[in-house]
Amino acid sequence: MALDTIQYVLGAGSGGLVGFTLGLVGGGGSILAVPLMVYLVGVPQPHIAIGTSALAVAANAAANLVPHARAGAIKWRCAGMFAAAGAVGAYAGSTLGKAMDGQRLLFLFALLMLVVGALMIRNRKDPGNPDVQCRRENAPKVMGYGLGTGLFSGFFGIGGGFLIVPALMASTAMPMRNAVGSSLVAVTVFGLTAAINYAFSGFVDWWLAGVFIAGGIVGGFAGALLSQRLSSVKGALNSVFAALIFVVAAYMLWRSGQAL
Repeated sequence: MALDTIQYVLGAGSGGLVGFTLGLVGGGGSILAVPLMVYLVGVPQPHIAIGTSALAVAANAAANLVPHARAGAIKWRCAGMFAAAGAVGAYAGSTLGKAMDGQRLLFLFALLMLVVGALMIRNRKDPGNPDVQCRRENAPKVMGYGLGTGLFSGFFGIGGGFLIVPALMASTAMPMRNAVGSSLVAVTVFGLTAAINYAFSGFVDWWLAGVFIAGGIVGGFAGALLSQRLSSVKGALNSVFAALIFVVAAYMLWRSGQAL
């Protein structure tokens, strides 16, 4: 796919916006990657936008693993079980996504965004069990949740952290802090699985992914710095970002509805 220089500049800016949002509010920002690529950058094929964003989101998640690992926030065995099962689901989901009409896929993606916005507004107060372990006894439950979440993630080509975090908490009873750190393992695995599947069909623009990732790193650093200063109003920031998601979803529903 041939894009012009201004589109790659917009791609870097879009990556910066997604990274900034992730750093600022701690999640949900990657859901904007596909609509930004389609409607701002101007990627003509929805499948290329989805495949490319899957690669970019996976790379950003891998980069964010380091500070969480240093802080001891990752439950590695639980994350490994969840991600291994989810990789199977992500491959199946991305295969289904490639076979679906691009505009119909964007329409369903917009509906998913409405769900994300609602989840970001909902406040989770369960403290969880910081000593939880994943063993043979609870492996089927953890892997079952991972399989289902991976299927969803692969189908839409998203990291799916907004789904993975509550799924990890529900299947293991781990605290939010551990679920957020552990989810990055799954986001990386799911994103790479979907991206590789899309790449085999020629649905990844490697240059666009590169500038998007670079922009995301810079934006994430800036968002994390600002987040520390605005920690007292992060709940309000989540609500504002959820409202933005609703607006973008409504626009996508309108545009994709016209094209169907």
